[in-house]
Amino acid sequence: MNRLSQLTATALLALSGTTIASPPPHWVASWQASPQPVWGSDFLFPTLIPGQLQDQTFRQNARLSLGGPRLRIRLSNAYATRPLRIGAASVAAHMGDTPRPLRFNGQPGVVIAPGQDRLSDPLSLPTADRQALQVSVYLPERTPLQTFHWDGRQTSWIAPGDQHRLPALHGASSTTARLLLSGIDVEAPASARSVVVIGDSITDGATASLDQDQRWTDHLATRLAPEGVAVVNAGISGGRLLRDGMGESALKRFQRDVLDQPGVASVIVLIGINDISWPGTAFARDETRPTLAELQAGYRDLAERAHARGLRILGATLTPFAGALPGTPLDDYYAPDKDALRQQLNAWLRTGGPFDAVIDLDAALRDPSDPSRMAAAYDSGDHLHPGDAGNRAMAEAVDLEVLLGPSTHGVDLR
Repeated sequence: MNRLSQLTATALLALSGTTIASPPPHWVASWQASPQPVWGSDFLFPTLIPGQLQDQTFRQNARLSLGGPRLRIRLSNAYATRPLRIGAASVAAHMGDTPRPLRFNGQPGVVIAPGQDRLSDPLSLPTADRQALQVSVYLPERTPLQTFHWDGRQTSWIAPGDQHRLPALHGASSTTARLLLSGIDVEAPASARSVVVIGDSITDGATASLDQDQRWTDHLATRLAPEGVAVVNAGISGGRLLRDGMGESALKRFQRDVLDQPGVASVIVLIGINDISWPGTAFARDETRPTLAELQAGYRDLAERAHARGLRILGATLTPFAGALPGTPLDDYYAPDKDALRQQLNAWLRTGGPFDAVIDLDAALRDPSDPSRMAAAYDSGDHLHPGDAGNRAMAEAVDLEVLLGPSTHGVDLR
């Protein structure tokens, strides 16, 4: 080979190497707790949090879907009327580890304007798929609590003073609500993607075993982690599709909780039972129940917005709820005419809905001998929310080939 041929071959090899080099990693949403406005003392349920914090540390656990070499956290001041001053924040990779400090534009603290959120600087902290982290935030000033996530299904702690760097807290009290932390992103390979599940208390995990990560999205995340796909839970207990409930409606929060999540490629929608059942109860005594056409229009709106962003969107049928919430102030949550509307909506979803595919969770959970009821093996006992076994059955009802497959509107998650 002459000198020119050698140079040409070297150049071609260099060009070839450049062409086949792996694409760079990117940020992928790996965990979420959708923010809600804190309600007043006259609401049916207690907030489970104090009215304010001052010179206190809030610590909570969060289990990632996917791990990665670096992470960043998102803190929210979504519903506040005054700026939120964060004195310091930290992350521990395991319970009992010495927490690692976080930075915001190189500083230990940050001020977050009302209605805004803020990402931390990336932190080099290698994490594994399905790893639990501890996130601590110190609030030095008097801070009225106006934004939270009510049903965390996880024990969190409030401790006096600045303890964000301590492996174990001293003098702490507990709550099952979440504060401040609304998301965790990880740096992941270019092929990694997120599936966001937007829903109500069934997705939020209302009756899943406390501190055991038994929500149906947790089980789905375990199935999808080997595929390099994260599952992000955008459930809010008491959430509704069309109207605000114990949080903004899915129509209002779809941009923030779904479309704005980094790395999202697919969406699952499981919401609407509170739209059907709240009217006439203590939650919404004087409200009119939405019509089938109004519910259909809401679903179409979500599907159109997802498709406009190139996302694949799947709908899930609403699960059985006959006899729901007995012996509670909401024992009128179920009625036969409400169930008739649920079944009409499910029939439409199965045959003519606007989604790329449908996950038939109604069929997965119903009692074969009485389809209006949840099968006893899957029922938490309140006849509305599945227990741990029901949550597992929901996750197993998701066809991964369908969820991850190609879409005429979106991308192939594989």
